[in-house]
Formats: sequence, C-alpha cells, structure tokens
Amino acid sequence: MKLVIFGLTISSSWGNGHATLWRGLCRNLTSMGWSVVFFERDAPYYASARDFTRMPAGSHLQIYADWDEIAPVARAHLRDADAAIVTSYCPDGIAATEMLCDSPCPRAIFYDLDTPVTLAELAAGREIAAIGPRGLSDFDLVLSFSGGPALGILHARLGARRVAPLYGHVDPDVHRPMQREPRFHADLCYLGTYAADRQRALERLFVEPARHRPDLRFVIAGAQYPQDFPWTRNIYFMRHLPPGDHASFFSSARLTLNVTRAAMAEMGWCPSGRLFEAAACGVAILTDDWPGLTHFFTPGEDILVADEVGGAVAALDATDVELARLGENARERILSNHTSARRARELEALIASIDASRDAPASAMEA
Repeated sequence: MKLVIFGLTISSSWGNGHATLWRGLCRNLTSMGWSVVFFERDAPYYASARDFTRMPAGSHLQIYADWDEIAPVARAHLRDADAAIVTSYCPDGIAATEMLCDSPCPRAIFYDLDTPVTLAELAAGREIAAIGPRGLSDFDLVLSFSGGPALGILHARLGARRVAPLYGHVDPDVHRPMQREPRFHADLCYLGTYAADRQRALERLFVEPARHRPDLRFVIAGAQYPQDFPWTRNIYFMRHLPPGDHASFFSSARLTLNVTRAAMAEMGWCPSGRLFEAAACGVAILTDDWPGLTHFFTPGEDILVADEVGGAVAALDATDVELARLGENARERILSNHTSARRARELEALIASIDASRDAPASAMEA
C-alpha cells in the first residue's frame, strides 16, 4: 500500500507541532507495510533547524523548492498511490488538491491538524491556508485533529462529506521516562512555541507562580519568544529544544505545564501533541481546562487542572509522592490509548472505510 502526503513539514520541529506527529505515524505505517512519500516545500526557517532527514526504509521524503518543478514527480507518485493526504498549512495545499482530484488516486483525504484555527479563520471571514474556494467537498474523507463539535462544523461550513477525528499521539520509543539531567532541572517546566493567544494563560499559570515562589526553578523551552516577555530571576529560557531532548526535559521536572491556544481551548476536544509527549514521559502535568479534557484524562487522578494562579501554586506544593502517582497514571493512560502505533492503525482503518462509505450520506463521525 502506498500513501502520498502533501504536508507542512516532517523534517523540522522548529515552531510547529506537525513534524513529530508525522514521524510517529510514518514509522508505524511503514512497519505495517505502507510505503509513504512525504512532500515538503523547502523553507529557510525549517532548513536551518532540520532534525529529521531520513524516512523509514521503504518510504521517502521529497523536499522541493518550487511546486511547478516538483509537480511531475508528485503526479507520478499519485498514479500508483492507494491514498493521498493534503494537510492544513501545506504551502501548496490548493495546488496539491487540484492535482490529487485530477489523478487516478482512489482515496483523497484532507487532514486538518489545526482545526480550531481553521474554524476561527473561517468565522472571521479570512482566507484559509491550504483550502480553496470549494472548501473540503472534493475529499472522500476529512480528518480532524479536534473532535466534538468541530466535526459537524467542518461538514456544515466547509462541505466535508465525511469527517472523523484523528487525534494527537506520541511515540513511546521516543518519549519515555529518562534519567534526570541537571541542565533541565525544574520545579515547573513548559515546552512550547510562543503564541500571543496563550500569553495570558501562561502568565497566570507560569509567570505569576514563579513570582510567588522565588525559591523554585522554572524553565521555558521554545521558539519565537519576544524580548519583552515578563521574565523573572527564577525563569530560565532555552530557545530551541530538539526533539531528541524532549524526553529528558520532561523527565527532569517535578511538574510540567500545558497551556492550550485560545482557539483550541474554546473549541475543545483538541489535546496537544506536547500533552501526550509529557504524559508518556511519566511527568506530572498541570493544564488549563477545556471542553473534552475528561475524554482524555481524569482530573485529580492522572492530571491536575488550574485556571488561576492559586491553583498553579497549589500544584507546585504537592508532594513528590503525589506527583509521581499522577505521572504514572497519565503514562498508563497514554500507552493504552494514544500512541502513534494506535493512530496508525486508526488511520489505516479510516482509509479502508472510504470505499464502503462512498454511497453513504455525508456524516461527521463521533469524537
């Protein structure tokens, strides 16, 4: 079986959450007998921070500079592909969609890894990257990183004929408990690219607790933080943390923070990849609240939830035994339900279901 993907990036984790997700999926799809060809446009900001260049044996990464130049190669791969996926934020998503729809490839799929952002842009009347004027009506299947109400909106507003969730996931061979490293030691850590719509929550749940507890060490790792970020003496910063260091980073903290982007928190049902990565490393997690959270975690049993400074400070005051229990429970839940291997099997089943659903009415599958 052959799968062609037109995506944002798999080669660089800098400033995006797509890359590590695709790495886990492609590795597991390949082990299941799939041949995967991933098309990625060469971008200078990714080229300067590439941390992945070799696909699993039997699959191929095609980095290209110009769509017109690569189009004949893409067209040739689509001729014998069993399925093809165009993703959100693919720089040539509209052109790739047109090529896919004109090709003999029997199964056309769109995967929105940024569903809440897509729907927020749609509500604001703005142009949506990678989606043309026909919306999503040309695809046999639309996959959504978000479940819940987002599925119905993709059907009603963008004409998706059939919608199903394909949530985030984690590769437990990459993200697992590691020995603590002194350079990553933290009482509370946070791993994430800077986003203006996360800033207020980050200040409530990270910066203000750092001010309340000057005796503790707080560490942020991520790209694009501005000069005027409200640093304190006990907040330490790492500009870019390669994926190979993520497990050690999480494992070296007593507690890690998850902050959800505004559009994702409002829509709900959209756990970040970082949330699953941290849980797989067995670290205790503090998160803001959002609709659908209890579908993935049980507050108080495998995760802590807070929306105000006091809740975050209380989490920091939990004992090591309490935090260790939370981390162990979260890891068990992730390994049971949210690994890359499980998502690869789900994706294979969804691709296989396209043929059976062609004559069925448009629908949004349950979250």
